[in-house]
Amino acid sequence: MFEDLKEFLGRVPAVSVLGHQIHEDGSWSIKLDIDIDHEFAWHVVQELAFVLNYISLTERLPTVFKPVSPPPYLNGGPRGYLSWVIEAEKSAAPKTIRQELEGRMPRPVDDLSQWGNGDE
Repeated sequence: MFEDLKEFLGRVPAVSVLGHQIHEDGSWSIKLDIDIDHEFAWHVVQELAFVLNYISLTERLPTVFKPVSPPPYLNGGPRGYLSWVIEAEKSAAPKTIRQELEGRMPRPVDDLSQWGNGDE
């Protein structure tokens, strides 16, 4: 059910998929690591945030993309402890989320020459 979406996310520059979880209420989440030292890391964050959080007033997906972290004062900085999560309502099929991401992110998503337009 999640392999197709995880495969796509794994092709996004700077992204590593850490795992997924299905919650008791049927909602689900995928946890990601984004290499903050990658030249396109913040472009990736911007693209994922746009599609997953606020595509338009009339076309919002039942998803949220956000950073997550354990207490920095107990663990360390963002290189080792900042992760990202996609949370989705149970109505959001992973296949549909992949299609939405693929349709709106640079194509092909793993071609670095397609990334980095706009402010560097």
